[in-house]
Formats: sequence, structure tokens, C-alpha cells
Amino acid sequence: MTHTQASCVACGRTSGDIPIVKIEYLGEAIGICPQHLPILIHDPTRLAGRLRGAESMEAADHND
Repeated sequence: MTHTQASCVACGRTSGDIPIVKIEYLGEAIGICPQHLPILIHDPTRLAGRLRGAESMEAADHND
């Protein structure tokens, strides 16, 4: 049985290098490391070309 390591959609590092948070988006499992999770939350368009649909995502609205 072969185990494929999850990798960060932003930097490409694998779970052998850094913890990877796995999430599902558009029916696909993706991974992102804790260092780059703020990009997904605050500036997801920076992931355009790496994450399908990122160019049309909106940043979180922090009016709390």
C-alpha cells in the first residue's frame, strides 16, 4: 500500500515537512499548511492558478 503525502496548495511542502490541514472545496480534497491558511482566509485570490476558482473568492469580512 502506497501512502501519498498531502501537500500545501500554496507552497507545495508536504505533510512530511509541516502539518497540513485538509479541507474540501468544489468536491476536491485540498491541503494547506498553517502558515498559508491566513492567505486562504484574508486574500484567497493570491492562490489563483493553484486553487481552482480562487480568483473569484472573496476575503473574509471582519466587521465583528
